Amino acid sequence: MTYSERLNYWAVVRLLPTHQWVVVARFHSRSDADGYCQFLQRQMPNQKFMVVFDLPDFH
Repeated sequence: MTYSERLNYWAVVRLLPTHQWVVVARFHSRSDADGYCQFLQRQMPNQKFMVVFDLPDFH
């Protein structure tokens, strides 16, 4: 994992009907993630998106 990948703790995820999620994008700041999540919800109103705190796996 590169250094820049370790800085992206906020993720916008798309919620699937199977109670799983898919990461759409990762961000360094919560406000950037919130803004992108709002943009996606306006562009695709039939889909569900949310912002989550995504800790990297440091193995």
